[in-house]
Amino acid sequence: MLNIRFRDKTTAWPGFVDLFSNLVIILIFLLIVFIFLWTTTSVFNKNTGARKVAQLEQLQQAQAEQIEQMTVDKQEAEQLLIAARDALLSQESQIMTQQESQENLANAYESKVVELTREREELIRQVETLNEQLKTLSEQGAADRQDILDQANTELNELDAKIAELENTLARAEENARKKEVEYTEMSNRLNKALAEKVAELNALGQYQSEFYKQIKTAIGNNSSVHADGDRFIIQSDILFGSGSYKVSADGKSQLKILANVIKDMESKIPSDVDWIIRIDGHTDNKPVIPGTTAYWNNMQLSLLRAASVADELIKNGVSRQRLIPTGFGDMYPISNGKDAQSLQKNRRIELQLTNK
Repeated sequence: MLNIRFRDKTTAWPGFVDLFSNLVIILIFLLIVFIFLWTTTSVFNKNTGARKVAQLEQLQQAQAEQIEQMTVDKQEAEQLLIAARDALLSQESQIMTQQESQENLANAYESKVVELTREREELIRQVETLNEQLKTLSEQGAADRQDILDQANTELNELDAKIAELENTLARAEENARKKEVEYTEMSNRLNKALAEKVAELNALGQYQSEFYKQIKTAIGNNSSVHADGDRFIIQSDILFGSGSYKVSADGKSQLKILANVIKDMESKIPSDVDWIIRIDGHTDNKPVIPGTTAYWNNMQLSLLRAASVADELIKNGVSRQRLIPTGFGDMYPISNGKDAQSLQKNRRIELQLTNK
């Protein structure tokens, strides 16, 4: 039996070795398969990984664009929210204003109702008071009527006193009016007397005017440039001054010396109580002053300078300064409206007038 077991045991080992060999071969095969699969998988994974990376980059780019769009949408949403908030606040403000206005109207209405109620109550009290007074008056009867009559008489007497006072005031006013009328009459008489004296003075002066102009005409002789015109004596400026000048020419000085002798003679003849003067009025034509003229600016100034030159020349020849009044009128009062040389010459003139102050 022992031999049998030993033999059986000895014969089993090669089978075990075959099994182990087979296992090793299987392991090697599996290892080769594993290595192949691992290599293949690695290569496959590299290609797949590149594609995955590209896909991830695209996905990342898409997500970045989506995030950017979401940011823009967020900003727009925030702006819309701000606008909505402002609109809501504005509406809330308007609602509050309307509520305040409604509350004010309600308060005003309530105040008016209270005021009308008070007025109504006051009217009711007044009606009640009047009813009570009417009742009292009815009860008092004749005694009260007598009191009312006495009061009316008192008021009538006061009115009569006021009328009497007004009558006294009217009487005083009439008296003052009479005094004023007397004063007016006296003042009118004084004025009429002064006017009469002035008229008499003018009449007396008128006599001397005629003699004055007559003596001048006689002294000048037959000179067409010198003539009398009503209460004036006219001398053409051309015989006294050069064109555009206010300096008296030599011929002009000779003529003015003759006039000075006549005026001095009149000074000795006119009574001292006659207050007289000789107005020396300068007039020009309407031609404008030549630009650049420095001695004067316009015709008004030229006419005054010429009148003053005539007065100065008469004073040099012995005429009293207080009897001469030079004035200038420029081209304001022409005696001829023509535009020809003769009309313009007539307007250039010196007028002498013996008159009162």
